[in-house]
Amino acid sequence: MDESSRKNREETVKRILVYSISLLGMCSCSIYAGSSLKGATSNESIEERPSEILSEKDSKEKKCPIVIPDSIKKNVPPEMHYTVFLQLILNLIRSEYVKNLSECEITEKAIAGLLSSLDLHSSYLNEKAFTSLKNQTDGEFGGLGIEIMIDDGFVRIISPVDDTPAYKAGIKSGDLIIYINDECINGISAEEALEKLRGKPKTKVKLKIKRGDKLPFDIEVERDIIKVQSVKAEVCDNIGYVRISTFDKNTTLDIKKFLRKNKKLSGIVLDVRNNPGGLLDEAVSTSNIFLNGGKIVSTRGRTEENSKVFFADSGDLTNGLPLVVLINSGTASAPEILAGALRDNKRALIVGTRSFGKGSVQKVIPLSEKTAIRLTVAKHYTPSGECIQANGIVPDIEADYATIKKLDNLFTIREESFNNALDADKKEKNKKKSDAQNKKTIDELGKKKDKKDDEDEELLYRKLSLEERLDIDYQLSKAFDIIKAVGKFYDVTGKK
Repeated sequence: MDESSRKNREETVKRILVYSISLLGMCSCSIYAGSSLKGATSNESIEERPSEILSEKDSKEKKCPIVIPDSIKKNVPPEMHYTVFLQLILNLIRSEYVKNLSECEITEKAIAGLLSSLDLHSSYLNEKAFTSLKNQTDGEFGGLGIEIMIDDGFVRIISPVDDTPAYKAGIKSGDLIIYINDECINGISAEEALEKLRGKPKTKVKLKIKRGDKLPFDIEVERDIIKVQSVKAEVCDNIGYVRISTFDKNTTLDIKKFLRKNKKLSGIVLDVRNNPGGLLDEAVSTSNIFLNGGKIVSTRGRTEENSKVFFADSGDLTNGLPLVVLINSGTASAPEILAGALRDNKRALIVGTRSFGKGSVQKVIPLSEKTAIRLTVAKHYTPSGECIQANGIVPDIEADYATIKKLDNLFTIREESFNNALDADKKEKNKKKSDAQNKKTIDELGKKKDKKDDEDEELLYRKLSLEERLDIDYQLSKAFDIIKAVGKFYDVTGKK
């Protein structure tokens, strides 16, 4: 930059600084009034606050990386440095940014940028986004049935919800959406992404998916009205299998109905793998079904309003039946509360892989009839005091993703194989039984192999019955084996 340009820039900055200070002079009373109010609340001792509320030290300000210009330091009181500096930046945008932005645009972008930089889940809801949110909670809408988050500018799938269009199309937890309808979405916000994904029922949306190390590929999904059956329950080998795909207003009621119909189970498997969340109250009331008192979860924020503790009532409806909870990396938010509560109260064994770790609480705060902000106001803690956020729930028994496969051509020998073995007459009978079972297994493997040539393995799995899944799903099989082992020391009267 030459000398002339440098001097012009300095003069411009000086003019903006003078303009900024003159503007701030008109609102200094309200700013100082805010500072006074803050000082009053900060005098409250930490010890006087409820123990569940985050202490002030948790939000202690770190060394600020912003370097305040000397011109501001010399002319502005210290408590006004950052306010004037922000105004300086805004004025530079007004005067020198390549596009002429209106005051409305500058303000909206400033608010949106501030909120989105706080964390993954805080955001500004403009009129379009706020209307979309209200439609989602108050009425029916055409969608895909996925829980998403923004990851490095793209849309990451936390989990597809069971039996929704996304689930049936084969979308998986962890998939990255990089294009929507041939449009690159790098840098998109969560609200903008949802707006593009939703639409009229029976219309289609084309997604380009990046999955692990595979080359990107296209999936076309037809939107539909999202009506989810949150609970699917059945009995296999006298063990109750309860699949909870999401926590909605009917979850607890549906589980209670299943338990009333099946009073002589030897154990229960709660499968919350790839459950993306749902209603906090339902996660609490579902946990309550299996507990005899004790803490379920606590939410801790900086205010009493955002800090609560939830306890279980006395009265385990299952009378202490052996219980296993299946989790994986797609288990997020509400099901993590359930798993943490049952684990810490020593009521269930947790099997699978570490959960997603979404342990923050968001509040939608309307700013007007048409706009609002979504703000993270608290975190979830398990009964033992472990923060779920970013930690997730670690299983008691690690069972990674795997399939169970029958190995052919293995050499086996038993006592009955020898000609002079005691009770050798059983040899022929057992051989016929083994041959019949082997033929059945080979036929089944052949059918599955033929199907795999035409369909994705994940899509095939989603169409299988519970019995068929037990044959190939290592995590599920492990859960049933644990129930069977523990069930030997338990009877339906509650005696162990």
